[in-house]
This record gives sequence, structure tokens and C-alpha cells, in this order.
Amino acid sequence: MLRHDFTTDIGYWLHMCAHRLESMMNAELSEVGISYRQFQILAWLALKGDLSQAELARCSGVEPSTIVSVVDRMQRDGLIERKTCEEDRRKYRIVPTPAAEDVWKRVLQCKDRVKKCATDGMSKTELDGLRDQLMLIHERLEKHQNASK
Repeated sequence: MLRHDFTTDIGYWLHMCAHRLESMMNAELSEVGISYRQFQILAWLALKGDLSQAELARCSGVEPSTIVSVVDRMQRDGLIERKTCEEDRRKYRIVPTPAAEDVWKRVLQCKDRVKKCATDGMSKTELDGLRDQLMLIHERLEKHQNASK
């Protein structure tokens, strides 16, 4: 029989929290008419500016083929457009449209409701400490991953 004490496993808790967060965000975002994956794309565009589909896939941690259908749907819905990349005409940059601005405001309200639920009762010091620890874990994993390439 397979056994493991998951109650002491940081990976388990990080995964379970991320899974629950995504589930709650999908429920909240359904009233806006977008999915968590679409939210991620808008978030990466807000964070990094216009990106190619390949860059969006890399940022989101999914295969480029997965991003294509999401971007297609978002373009159909008028949230983004594909613009030819000036440096490489074979590539397209993904650019949010003015319609995405209104959706983005509603999405941020959804995010804030989920965040409030997740952090209810936590002090600013606790939240800052949690963020710092998560950033440290992320940096260590990224450093290790880059060293093994």
C-alpha cells in the first residue's frame, strides 16, 4: 500500500492551495464570462505587456498548443487581438483590446473576493511573511530548474 504523510509535505499544500484558488476563481469568473486560463493570459499581459503566444505559454506553464485555443476564443470574444511582430513577421504579439479593460476591472473584483476569502483574519505582517516565503520558494525552484538545463 502506498503511504506518505502529506500533512507535512509543503508541495502537497502548495498544490492544494493553488488548485482550490483556481477552482474558486473559475466560479467567480464565470459571472464575467471568462475562464481562469483567460484570466491568466490577461494577467500576464498586464504584468509584462504584449507577448507572443509562445511567451504566454511559457509564462503560464502550458504547452503552446494549449494557448492557441484560449487565444482564439479570446480573440473571437474581442478581448485580445493578434498583431504582427515587428522584429519577426512570422510571430504575432497578443495585445489586449479596449473591451478587455472593462472585463479586467470586473476580473480584479473577482480576484479581490477570492483573496479576501483566502486571507480573512490574517494580519498584514502574516501576509507579507507568506508572500516573502513563497517568493523564496519560487526563486529556489527557478534557480534549481535553470541549473539543471
